[in-house]
Amino acid sequence: MITGELSANARPLEVLSPAGDMERLNAALNFGADAVYLGGKMFGMRAGAPNFTDNELAAACESAHALGKRVYLTCNVLPRNSDLKYLEGFVKQASEVGVDALIVTDIGTLALIKKYDPDMEIHMSTQTGIVNYASAAEFYNMGAKRAVLARELSLEEIAEIRLKTPKEMEIEVFVHGAMCVSFSGRCLLSQYMIDRDANRGECAQPCRWGYYLMEEKRPNEFYPIYEDERGTYILNAKDLCMIDHIDKLAAAGVDSLKIEGRAKSAYYVSVITNAYRQAVDEFLKDPAHFSLPDNIRSEVFKVSHRSYCTGFFFGHPKDCMYYENSGYIRTWDVSAVVTGYDEQRGMLECIQRNKFLKGDMVELLEPGGRTAQLCADEIFDKDGQPIESANKAAEKFLMKCAQPFKAGSVIRIQREQ
Repeated sequence: MITGELSANARPLEVLSPAGDMERLNAALNFGADAVYLGGKMFGMRAGAPNFTDNELAAACESAHALGKRVYLTCNVLPRNSDLKYLEGFVKQASEVGVDALIVTDIGTLALIKKYDPDMEIHMSTQTGIVNYASAAEFYNMGAKRAVLARELSLEEIAEIRLKTPKEMEIEVFVHGAMCVSFSGRCLLSQYMIDRDANRGECAQPCRWGYYLMEEKRPNEFYPIYEDERGTYILNAKDLCMIDHIDKLAAAGVDSLKIEGRAKSAYYVSVITNAYRQAVDEFLKDPAHFSLPDNIRSEVFKVSHRSYCTGFFFGHPKDCMYYENSGYIRTWDVSAVVTGYDEQRGMLECIQRNKFLKGDMVELLEPGGRTAQLCADEIFDKDGQPIESANKAAEKFLMKCAQPFKAGSVIRIQREQ
């Protein structure tokens, strides 16, 4: 049984955040990520995200390294023969711009990367399906620095893998975000139904759809599939959330806490990165007596999310399917992002995201975790003229505020329930 007490397994904890584009990369860096993972225009598992051009990847590495942080590039599709001719150029470009590690699924891809760039750090993706210490150790022997373990492991199994693998090998686990109904994300459902291959970054998430039952001799007579009369979403998983259990993850010997969400918004990346950064820092203050403050825990509920669970970490996830619907719980909206502060006029300089009105009560979240309530009773357009609402997406505006907030701070508003 893994407890919150530190053990011989315990190691430093990395907060690893997703970055779907430059805006989300900057959000992750601003709000405390130690490292980011992202995709280029090829070989990545999130074809729906904007991802990074070669020039953007170079800029991302430069921004991260200037802050002493790391960049991991996905190379985790299951490549076909026709893909392999592009791999050498992909690897050399990654090396040239300073990528710190490549995330890999395929063994042949691993071998080719070691051929093209022997010094490139390799992280074996969760899709590799590493569920035992023998596999983890063998990948280390083949040149992998880190194992991103399968999501289907308990804390006890992770602890055993840690004890029976080389201490130099790092262990990474997903701790927050969307979960896949298939084993370690290897799924054929999307490809089978609409010819979009989930193993090549094109998943349409048919596991989130509602389904009906039809008897073959009664065409067009559809019957809902009930699960204890709770609905028809029999494949729909809840979201993962381990923010209350940082101490147990540390005790199991985890090195890196990975947040899912390269297709999620910059607001999501900001808030969830901030929450885990603060949770880890809170743990490090007194590892033996970790107790997460409510103000940190509450942050994970201020983004759009499905109902939360703890996945397989504490055994079989009996409560991790969500049958009511496929939708998200959304109680807060991002209204704007702070770009600067005009000290002379006492004004926040902002860029609009979602509409809010003069007089609305908003909340500011600053990189580093500071929050403040503010009544938006004085808002102005970019030319300083008073306005009754901020309602133009991506427009600049000003808002009276007695104290400065850092660039990148988020302004959000609670939805009416």
